[in-house]
Amino acid sequence: MLLAEERRNQLLELVRGRGFAALPDLAEELNVSESTVRRDLDFLEESGEAKRTHGGVFYAGPSPKLPHFDSRQPAQWDAKRMIAQKAVELIQDGETILLDGGSTTYEVARLLVGRELQIVTNSLPVANLFAANANSDLVLIGGYVYPRTGVSLGPYANDMLRALNVQRTILSVSGINERGFFNNNLLLVETERAMMEAAEQVIVVADAEKFGHQSLARLCSLQDVQHLVVDNQINEDWRSKIITTGVNLLVSGPTDNG
Repeated sequence: MLLAEERRNQLLELVRGRGFAALPDLAEELNVSESTVRRDLDFLEESGEAKRTHGGVFYAGPSPKLPHFDSRQPAQWDAKRMIAQKAVELIQDGETILLDGGSTTYEVARLLVGRELQIVTNSLPVANLFAANANSDLVLIGGYVYPRTGVSLGPYANDMLRALNVQRTILSVSGINERGFFNNNLLLVETERAMMEAAEQVIVVADAEKFGHQSLARLCSLQDVQHLVVDNQINEDWRSKIITTGVNLLVSGPTDNG
């Protein structure tokens, strides 16, 4: 048992350091069979520290340098995971995707690891997922790094975003009401507006608890985005309101109406 525990600890450190690691590489570095690595990864996945994906595994544990980001991740995690699974259906291999640093967007990013994409992000946690992934290109937006969440904000970030063009921008929000989408940081909202301007399509991902609420800064009107992906706890009243705006509403989960 001690040998297995030591091996799993070494495996976890390899995955944590790289963000993403291929199965054959892990087997070679640990000098064990791929079947042994798979069993160890099953154990780590059950503990929530790693996530298996096509071709390998990525780190899913906490980042000790970003306690505020980590504290937000468990909230509504099942709903966020379902939303992410629905959102990635909109993304085609070969596209350029811009991701913000929201907790639901992070779940989307996890599912994109290993796919052939060009990833642009202002989020250090999201960038860490793709930094060692040979299948994708990574562009990290610079600027002032907000220490609580690890995202780049401010004029330098906005200037860089204005020079970029992407197929899709994926954003998380902290509130949604009849006036539109909201987030709780003025600098963040300015940067997210630049992200929207850079994209052909904007996708907002949000769990049902965000509806009927607002926060400090208004991002945009409801009709300013093309797709809104939510979990199946959204009520019929809000479904009707969103559909009326012309936004493509995608509802995840067992009662998915598409």
